[in-house]
Amino acid sequence: MNEKEVGAVEDLMREHGVIRRAILVYRNMAAKLRANPASLDPELLRRTATMFRAFGEDYHERQLEETHIFPLVKKTHGQAVGYVDILVAQHQRGREITDYVLTLTSKGAIGTGDAELLARALDGVEMMYAHHAAREDTVIFPAWKNVLSAHQLEEMGELFEEIEHKQFGKDGFDDAVAQIARIEEALGIADIAQFTPSPPPKG
Repeated sequence: MNEKEVGAVEDLMREHGVIRRAILVYRNMAAKLRANPASLDPELLRRTATMFRAFGEDYHERQLEETHIFPLVKKTHGQAVGYVDILVAQHQRGREITDYVLTLTSKGAIGTGDAELLARALDGVEMMYAHHAAREDTVIFPAWKNVLSAHQLEEMGELFEEIEHKQFGKDGFDDAVAQIARIEEALGIADIAQFTPSPPPKG
């Protein structure tokens, strides 16, 4: 593993961080679509969806969660078991929406007739993944970790790193972070200070 080792659960959760940043880009783009569809750069949306597919869907979901985590959790007892089938179905729905986004953005400018439908699709992804990732972080990953010994967990971390390098030919996490950071910069949402709310009213 790396000089400063990243455990399997930390690896999964920081990957969720990349996915959440992509979802926040989707939120920004949904707002643009509703305010002025012509203000949306379809290339930025295409790049976001392409990164989401490669890193979120094809790697994180298919090769880690669906292959190595969900099957083991399914064999346990408790709350986590009931989530697995729902999470798999949500993965599939997310892929359908990514297909839709990639198809629309391949045409160039988003027409006014497609703007609201696309915005609703992006809203749906945001809502679904907010709940989805929260349950994985707080229910699924802990249940998975609990059935592994310390040695098995270490081996899983090493396996995940091997899969990542085989998939991307490099550190996929660092590359995905760099990609989403460039998109955030282009959209003007890289500086998170702008999202600090005003003080609440005094009681």
